[in-house]
Amino acid sequence: MIPTGNDSLNTRSTLKAGDRTFAYYSLEKAAETLGDLSRLPFSMKVLLENLLRFEDGETVKVKDLEAMAEWLKERKVNREIQYRPARVLMQDFTGVPAVVDLAAMRDAMTSLGGDAQKINPLVPVHLVIDHSVMVDEFGTPMAFEKNVEFEYQRNGERYEFLKWGSQAFDNFKVVPPGTGICHQVNLEHIAQCVWTSADQNGDTVAYPDTLVGTDSHTTMVNGLGVLGWGVGGIEAEAAMLGQPVSMLIPEVVGFRLDGKLAEGITATDLVLTVTQMLRAKGVVGRFVEFYGPGLEHLPLADRATIANMAPEYGATCGFFPIDERTIDYLKLTGRDDEQVELVRAYCQAQGMWRDNDAPEPVFTDTLELDMATIEPSLAGPKRPQDRVLLSEIDDQFNRDLEQTYGKHDDPRVAVNGLDHDLGNGDVVIAAITSCTNTSNPSVLIGAGLVARKAREKGLQVKPWVKTSLAPGSQVVTDYLNESGLSEDLNALGFDLVGYGCTTCIGNSGPLAEPISKAVNENDLVAVSVLSGNRNFEGRVSPDCRANYLASPPLVVAYALKGTVRADIVNEPIGQASNGEDVYLKDIWPSNEEIRQLIDAHVHSTMFRRRYADVYNGDERWREIEISGGDTYAWPPTSTYIQNPPYFTGMTMDAAAPKDILRARPLALFGDSITTDHISPAGAIKPDSPAGRYLLDRQVSRGEFNSYGSRRGNHEVMMRGTFANIRIRNKMLDGVEGGFTRYAPTGETMPIYDAAMLYKQDDRPLVVIAGKEYGTGSSRDWAAKGTILLGVRAVIAESFERIHRSNLVGMGVLPLQFADGDTAKSLGLTGREKYTIEGVAGIKPRQDVTVTVTPDEGEPFTFTARCRIDTYNELDYFHAGGILQYVLRKLAA
Repeated sequence: MIPTGNDSLNTRSTLKAGDRTFAYYSLEKAAETLGDLSRLPFSMKVLLENLLRFEDGETVKVKDLEAMAEWLKERKVNREIQYRPARVLMQDFTGVPAVVDLAAMRDAMTSLGGDAQKINPLVPVHLVIDHSVMVDEFGTPMAFEKNVEFEYQRNGERYEFLKWGSQAFDNFKVVPPGTGICHQVNLEHIAQCVWTSADQNGDTVAYPDTLVGTDSHTTMVNGLGVLGWGVGGIEAEAAMLGQPVSMLIPEVVGFRLDGKLAEGITATDLVLTVTQMLRAKGVVGRFVEFYGPGLEHLPLADRATIANMAPEYGATCGFFPIDERTIDYLKLTGRDDEQVELVRAYCQAQGMWRDNDAPEPVFTDTLELDMATIEPSLAGPKRPQDRVLLSEIDDQFNRDLEQTYGKHDDPRVAVNGLDHDLGNGDVVIAAITSCTNTSNPSVLIGAGLVARKAREKGLQVKPWVKTSLAPGSQVVTDYLNESGLSEDLNALGFDLVGYGCTTCIGNSGPLAEPISKAVNENDLVAVSVLSGNRNFEGRVSPDCRANYLASPPLVVAYALKGTVRADIVNEPIGQASNGEDVYLKDIWPSNEEIRQLIDAHVHSTMFRRRYADVYNGDERWREIEISGGDTYAWPPTSTYIQNPPYFTGMTMDAAAPKDILRARPLALFGDSITTDHISPAGAIKPDSPAGRYLLDRQVSRGEFNSYGSRRGNHEVMMRGTFANIRIRNKMLDGVEGGFTRYAPTGETMPIYDAAMLYKQDDRPLVVIAGKEYGTGSSRDWAAKGTILLGVRAVIAESFERIHRSNLVGMGVLPLQFADGDTAKSLGLTGREKYTIEGVAGIKPRQDVTVTVTPDEGEPFTFTARCRIDTYNELDYFHAGGILQYVLRKLAA
């Protein structure tokens, strides 16, 4: 329920939508006291409404409201606020450990003498199972059924646990496997634009639909005008249990869009351009809000594509205001008429409705783009912001081949048992995958038309390419089937493999054994081309060292071409059945062809039918039997679900954090260390610490599954921390993978093994890093694994927003080098000890002295900035972590 609060500004009002009346907290009334708010960015109006609704004189004060008005004058303001999202969204990779934590908190609450039922979500929580299906079977009509069968075999324990959670916790719904990707299900069904609930007086209150999610691409729903972003699972759990999200009032960068996309240009080309521009601008920790006349020409699906990739351009969110395009989408996706009426009435009453006649908002900073100038693009080979023009990719790859991979020759190697050879730059994976593009009809139908035209000319996919199609929702299958395009995609091997993230999250499945062997034995730089949002090193497949993001139509084109080492624009893509050369332009559909098929075959009845019974699942899901009541019956031999150690020995009084004395570096990293580097999601190597753990428990290699699927077991995950196969620890020369130097002996060993030896010696640890530490997924295990290895502090040149917050939430101290300082400039090599004193008295963003004692040489000091950013975060840090803080508060 919503508290009535003090509402000292007297902003509570009523509005009518159709035949219904709602209470709401009026920005127009607030302006009577705060001054004109009409030019506040739309995203900031959402934050202001949130503060008005929860203003109680304690957690939300009048000065918070005044600070929002002050923002308009200065376009930035340094004030911490307490923000309460309407709901929480989860997926299973991040959701399982979150539910594990909640189950463990119920046990701990009982141990502390409290009521286990107090551990219960206070806001609606939706968990969508979408990260577990792997592409084992492909290129056959039975691929989907076989992959789903494998999925249930591998993940039975996890699914039983989640089904228990859906019945044990109130306000907690689970969308079963095989339904769609969580962000697409959110966009098409869960999100309402305007949410309603009863307050303490029993009145129905209308307010903006807002959320936090345990996946970084939660931002996709900002395309629908719903303010949301990714947080770690630990922050999401706190939000579920009634804790506000502590945040600094953000700066807002306005991104003006003019014009419209030219013939043949896709939403993917647009988003890769936007991503490159915003990364260059620097928007970490900021909101981005899109405005300008170009929005009139940008359908909702394209907006969602841009909003989805906010983590790739570094912003907290990429927000699109609600307008007629939003209403069109709500109607298309089957929202009921009453809800659509409420959205229009509420947004117009609140000044949250965008139209071209209204004055433009003011922003902290702006940049602009004429969409007519966008050119066909890809991004890669290992960062989403590294955009490459389609016409230049062959030149770029050839340069990289020598500069990055040190290849000076160009062997073609025979593939044992197969009638073809393989070389550097050959595309071995072509995947239509991920939440970013497989929810956008224009690019999905575009891909189908490329397949149709290629098929008509007799073109075939190259035999070394593993093809797959994993739509964002079942609706995609409906319109591809109705338009006849499924048949064309299937003919080229792009059969349905599942509804989930698949290749983009690293669940690409194995390559054919002869191809994998040829790649690895000959050290080939094999390539994946995927319609995803992430192409970080070691993520997509252990066999692919170069990975390119592309639109779905281009994925099909590269499957036909088979290599990136050729000019796909000006050279033939293949030969027709009559022997004539076929060029890309010959099979590329026109905008009008795509539009006609969308108009004819994408309609609201599909959405209504698919979401009518979305929480009941298929027969396999319904047959899962669960055990346990209010508390979970932890299976003692499970290698998937284990009771975590965070609350072991916990008391009601938190011990003050200790000083960090003579800590050893566990690793010294360079720039752009991602959460995939820190906590990989993909395959578990048999000779890794995690692999050895599973083998010791009689788990066969074929049953290893992935790190992502085993996030309910801390023993696997702490062994997998820093275990990415492509990570490079600068304490070692030229070594790839999760290794370090153990200082007492000088021995090179896995990072986990070294950490356990240091733990036996009671030696604290630190991690040293460069810029953009923790970029990528909102992966709480990147922080959980860090603390479980014994790391007390991370010292980096800069942090990505979510990971910094997660570190604090697990009790790890994030420190940022002073401007101009780097590990290299300070002479840090990993052969030294680090001392940080005064930790118990540390304050947000204060300067901290770090004393360095080299193994050889004189001690010296440097100054770093404490990146505990708010006093709320400081409370979490002093409690030993956010979960411990919340648990003590509820138990008290």
